[in-house]
Amino acid sequence: MLISSTTTVTSLLQLCSVAGNGTCHHRNDSGLLGISKFSSPCHFPNSKAKGSPVIRCQSTNTDEPKTRNLLDNASNLLTNLLSGGRLGSMPIAEGAVSDLFGRPLFFSLYDWFLEHGSVYKLAFGPKAFVVVSDPVVARHILRENAFSYDKGVLADILEPIMGKGLIPADLGIWKQRRRVIAPGFHSLYLEAMVKIFTDCSERSTLKFEQLLEREYSLGRNVIELDLEAEFSNLALDIIGLGVFNYDFSSVTKESPVIKAVYGTLFEAEHRSTFYVPYWKIPLARWIVPRQRKFQNDLKIINDCLDVLIKNAKETRQETDVEKLQQRDYSNLKDASLLRFFVDMRGADVDDRQLRDDLMTMLIAGHETTAAVLTWSIFLLAQNPSKMKKAQAEIDTVLGQGRPTFDLLKKLEYIRLIVVEALRLYPQPPLLIRRALKSDVLPGISHSTTLKNIGNSNI
Repeated sequence: MLISSTTTVTSLLQLCSVAGNGTCHHRNDSGLLGISKFSSPCHFPNSKAKGSPVIRCQSTNTDEPKTRNLLDNASNLLTNLLSGGRLGSMPIAEGAVSDLFGRPLFFSLYDWFLEHGSVYKLAFGPKAFVVVSDPVVARHILRENAFSYDKGVLADILEPIMGKGLIPADLGIWKQRRRVIAPGFHSLYLEAMVKIFTDCSERSTLKFEQLLEREYSLGRNVIELDLEAEFSNLALDIIGLGVFNYDFSSVTKESPVIKAVYGTLFEAEHRSTFYVPYWKIPLARWIVPRQRKFQNDLKIINDCLDVLIKNAKETRQETDVEKLQQRDYSNLKDASLLRFFVDMRGADVDDRQLRDDLMTMLIAGHETTAAVLTWSIFLLAQNPSKMKKAQAEIDTVLGQGRPTFDLLKKLEYIRLIVVEALRLYPQPPLLIRRALKSDVLPGISHSTTLKNIGNSNI
């Protein structure tokens, strides 16, 4: 959600302005490319400390070369054979299996892009993929010839978690659910959400300020934070209130529901990188410890969502979409999307589909938002002059007041920061499709033209 990103960047920059006058130093020990699991610890000084306070964001060096062993070579050979071997003269990326697991995958994909170009086959590790980064080819796959592809392994992995939610759903269900969900994001709802975004952001800045105060009382003037973890907690609180009317309070405490959310994400990551889908074996969910934990995590989340859906339906006030969009959202006790969906006439969706939609927003919405915020702050820390310009815009537009929907629209430079962070480090950084039939990808040199990619993961 761009609004939550803008509001949170604004709040954190206000804190930076107070703490360190926008001064940032950095260490160029690695590239900036990465995925949402990449951690960028940031150090915040206390404004009362003597001398010149500094805010430092440090990246993690992952440039060490990988060496291949016998297992890596066997994996390369097996995966390449199982995936049908070469696709014409398309380049094949080869490397160590640890490249896939020992660091963010995006680093390795970028290295192979520099070596092999914008289209190559990744044929080692548990699965084989055709990796595409050419914008013309991407448009062909995602838009112009979308019916020749499905979501493949992505849907297989996420279906047990998100069911028929927007991300794993096939094109038909996706269109149907999007038509139902889109009206909920109307202007009065967005105006009401700004207050929630601001309240939740102020929790985070207050937490940072209290940590700084505590360190100062101990004679220290620096704290180290995993900003992505902090932003994940913030995004979860915003989604909880804005989508379910439920306060996770994850900024200040550890919720069992939030622990279960991360547990399901870790299991999805595990399944995406494992050779054999052993979790499909009968009784595996009861015999294998990690599968028992996964089922328990799903039960915790589902029980929470079931209660929220049940409570919303018990107080249902069915009406037309137009009247729902004209409600006084500034004074509504429950202005959540769940309330909108339940009250919307003609959208008699069953509890299972509601659960799938809500689960998708909860799990997919928080991690991407947190990653965008992390990269935005990280990039600003690398560019002190841009940080000062952003802070100056906030001071001019907001002053000491609280953000409103109309004021956020005037934060043009902050909006461009978020958009640029998305351009450089899109979230999610990878999209997966599976070719349902042979296709010829456009705009590729003759040496790498693909004529038979049926059933290939892309």
